[in-house]
Amino acid sequence: MTAPLPPLPPTLAWRGGLDGCLELLDQTLLPHQQRVLVCRDVAAVADAITRLAVRGAPAIGVAAAFGLLLGVRNLAPVPQALRETAREVAARLAATRPTAVNLAWALDRCLAALQRENTLAALFAEAQAILAEDQTACRRMGEHGAGLIPDGGTVLTHCNTGRLATAGDGTALAVLFAAWAMGRRFTVLADETRPLLQGARLTALELHAAGIPVQVLCDGAAAGLIARGRVHAVLVGADRVAKNGDFANKVGTYGLALACAAHRVPFYAVAPASTFDPRVADGRGIPIEERSADEVLQLGGQRLAADGIGACNPAFDVTPAQLVTAFVTDRGLLRPPFGPAIKALLGPGR
Repeated sequence: MTAPLPPLPPTLAWRGGLDGCLELLDQTLLPHQQRVLVCRDVAAVADAITRLAVRGAPAIGVAAAFGLLLGVRNLAPVPQALRETAREVAARLAATRPTAVNLAWALDRCLAALQRENTLAALFAEAQAILAEDQTACRRMGEHGAGLIPDGGTVLTHCNTGRLATAGDGTALAVLFAAWAMGRRFTVLADETRPLLQGARLTALELHAAGIPVQVLCDGAAAGLIARGRVHAVLVGADRVAKNGDFANKVGTYGLALACAAHRVPFYAVAPASTFDPRVADGRGIPIEERSADEVLQLGGQRLAADGIGACNPAFDVTPAQLVTAFVTDRGLLRPPFGPAIKALLGPGR
């Protein structure tokens, strides 16, 4: 029998003061190996984000904030160069993953903090604030969404939206953790989430560790189970939500939403307010990241298709707002019509 893995280290953590470093749990090796990356410069953080060693929109935002601090700390020779260096480093980090809005949101916050006070201390304080706020947001999303989970039912989720995707308990998985803590009992089907298997490798690991019954499901089997009445709710995360409620999430989400709409199964998206992007009118304005064909054509280092065959690998798809039953946010539930609800969520002028 294989020995169980020890408890997971934190997804990300800053160690030390201004001269410290960022630690990231390398998620590309889970569930079989635990390795913590020690990042002391922006190149290490950018690489970790690009190759999905750290992933999940909120976690990417937190990592980018500390990555900006590392870049400015190491590259700005004098205080007068802080702001210019920060803009250059931020542009480098922003280019790593184009779809998740939390990345740009966190960098913009840090640059604004540097405009108010041109010191490394101000940048450090803002990065720490972003981390703490994400932990609070995760807890609140769980509290707001727990009542949606059907007692005795089966919930389906896609990709990974838990502690490995955030600085706290997660987005969609935070709802499941909170519902379980309040005494609701249910089972979870975790879509495997091809091509990188975040559901099979990460979500199933988190739920199993929490004592929540979980089974891994082939992505292509989900719609059929929804049609047969085997699924009572679907919960997913989001990487960017447009002003009208269209949202981008891990590829495969749109198909789940269509199946839920066809069979009258509640479909919930869970995301903090920081994931809502008022600059994008609808889903057509959300950039979709295209990743390497090798992610589709290889599995565990073994090529799946014959030599000479290519692959299309969009990392995300966009789900139209009309397919969403509700958004669960850290500020409460949003119900249709989503345009006014999102405007109220973000406040005046957004």
